[in-house]
Amino acid sequence: MDIQHLLGRLEAILLESRRVPGTKMRLVDADRCFQLIDQMVLAIPEEIKKAQRIQQEHDRIIAQANEDADHLRDMARQEAANLADDTAVMSIAQSRAQAMEERGRREVERMRAEADAYSLDTLIRLREEIDHIATVVSNGVSKLESERAARAASISNPMSEPESTT
Repeated sequence: MDIQHLLGRLEAILLESRRVPGTKMRLVDADRCFQLIDQMVLAIPEEIKKAQRIQQEHDRIIAQANEDADHLRDMARQEAANLADDTAVMSIAQSRAQAMEERGRREVERMRAEADAYSLDTLIRLREEIDHIATVVSNGVSKLESERAARAASISNPMSEPESTT
């Protein structure tokens, strides 16, 4: 399941929860929160797999670019070899071969730069999502722990509980 969807559901649970009168505290269904957290824990490896697929695609693009450059280089060499009989033609062929090789190098560099930019952008977005998830989970855990401590304190000392105005 998509991490963003799970975070939305956790947020909805928190927003739907009832406020504790006179405090900033909310009563939440801890079981529902923990179920969502468990689903998030399961979804994170899926996000990592997505990043690995992106990295594999990046590697494939680089390999294809290198293969294309080799092919262009071979074509340039072949063309140069076919024209080797005549020095003037040879000079033209060498110029063309160098130009083709240079175009191939530029194309490889362009493709590599695009692949690197795409990978970097995707990995940055993944890192931001993971950081956001970690923050939401940490906040949820902290909130539930503080609410549990407050309930435990009120159970152990029922006389100090403020009177309800409802």
